[in-house]
Amino acid sequence: MAPNKPSSTIGADAAGIAIYWGQNGNEGTLEETCATGNYEFVNLAFLPTFGNGQTPMINLAGHCDPYTNGCTGLSSDIKSCQAKGVKVILSIGGGAGSYYLTSKEDARQVATYLWNNFLGGSSSSRPLGDAVLDGIDFDIEGGTNLHWDDLATPQCPFPDAWVGGALKTGLFDNVWVQFYNNPPCQYSSGDLSNLENAWKQWISDIPATKIFLGLPAAPAAAGSGFIPVADLTSKVLPAIKGSPKYGGVMLWSKYYDDQTNYSSSIKSSV
Repeated sequence: MAPNKPSSTIGADAAGIAIYWGQNGNEGTLEETCATGNYEFVNLAFLPTFGNGQTPMINLAGHCDPYTNGCTGLSSDIKSCQAKGVKVILSIGGGAGSYYLTSKEDARQVATYLWNNFLGGSSSSRPLGDAVLDGIDFDIEGGTNLHWDDLATPQCPFPDAWVGGALKTGLFDNVWVQFYNNPPCQYSSGDLSNLENAWKQWISDIPATKIFLGLPAAPAAAGSGFIPVADLTSKVLPAIKGSPKYGGVMLWSKYYDDQTNYSSSIKSSV
């Protein structure tokens, strides 16, 4: 599932292109993704099960089987990416997950789990092996809108229904806002006004370090909102790059980027 909301990260610096990887077994390996040289961030999609006492579970589609500890082999890929300067982020949530936080204590338990199993803590059962990820991406598209600020993401119509409050905390380094599947915020047939107005609201009202323009990498990657390369590079990016909060472009997803070479086509303009 493509993310249906803007997403946010904690623990990463912003620049360039961010890509979602993990939901299609035909999109190449994580190591190959980073070796393209096109991406500054790779978001591992997704950890869709957590909260409310559930055992958190990662789902990387056809890439590996977490139920047999089959994803621990990704540790070497993650380290290879990081050696190339690519930040590898775990994306929690997604469009088809089972997740919500029932209380502050529930949020604390999830945060502790994420720290010990994916970040700088320690655990005997780290799903991705001993590699230490560079941050957490919050792609929250359902559940309730409570307690996300206790755990420490957004949909373009402002403010985001699920995590608008959390975004106002100032705890997020990067926010990749989905300017697709949201017609009131989209570029459409040469008309920049909706996207530009939405962009101005995000950069003025959200205290994040960097805001990214979230786009589908191919027409088939989303229901609406695809921007042809020529329009993006000649019209859209020149209109938003002047902001000191501009961080780059987020793309859904690596599989669709492989079909169109979208990131390669826009990289020099981002």
